Amino acid sequence: MQWTDEAIVLGVRRHGEGSAIVELMTREHGRHLGLVRGGSGVRLRPVLQPGNTVEATWRARLDEHLGTYAIEGLVLRAASVLTVPHAVYGVTHLAGLCRLLPERDPHGIVYDDLEMMLERLDDPLAVAGLVARFERDLLAELGFGLDLSSCAATGTIEDLAYVSPKSGRAVSRDAGAAWSDRLLRLPAFLREDDMTGASGETPSAADIADAFALMEFFLVRYVFDPRGAQMPMERGHFLAAALRGHRPVLAAG
Repeated sequence: MQWTDEAIVLGVRRHGEGSAIVELMTREHGRHLGLVRGGSGVRLRPVLQPGNTVEATWRARLDEHLGTYAIEGLVLRAASVLTVPHAVYGVTHLAGLCRLLPERDPHGIVYDDLEMMLERLDDPLAVAGLVARFERDLLAELGFGLDLSSCAATGTIEDLAYVSPKSGRAVSRDAGAAWSDRLLRLPAFLREDDMTGASGETPSAADIADAFALMEFFLVRYVFDPRGAQMPMERGHFLAAALRGHRPVLAAG
């Protein structure tokens, strides 16, 4: 059996003397592992870094076998990623999220979103917003999608400001006013198809923080707690570094 696909490197571990087991998120074949002979060597080590985009050809006698990869680098962004704290934590966190998906199960939307985020790593606030939206979409891929389309109490689609922690449904500002201390804040950009939303403005640092709090609540409830796992520390480190990297530096004097 053989196929060739575009892929993003999620992780690598040494295997034997000079080979490596490489974990890829492929466009058409989902999260997929394979053996790369010589993958620990000088020539391939810079290519097989998390966050890089590669072309991978997988071969195996049977579909259920681990198989081998032949790898060619396409976009080698890892060298720049490793110099920026929020990017390092971000790539690690995104790889961990992808590992929540079943192996070899195609998720084309996940791949496209992952590639978009990697291309925006130079903009801390923008990529943080994209990560929050990615977590929202990943919940849906895992069968735990939130209903942010209309108010759970009134059915309106206007001024949706909260999410019910019980139902995972949106609540309008007026309907939720009396229980606002019990509801989770819903930043507008999590509902919009475009990151800038109806206002045309990039989400603020406060909106990003609220989005991460919202997604953390449901990720813990539906994903990590049932698996007996904790929210990865890299997520918090990424958010802190992204918000810190966004703050303007005041001139001395």
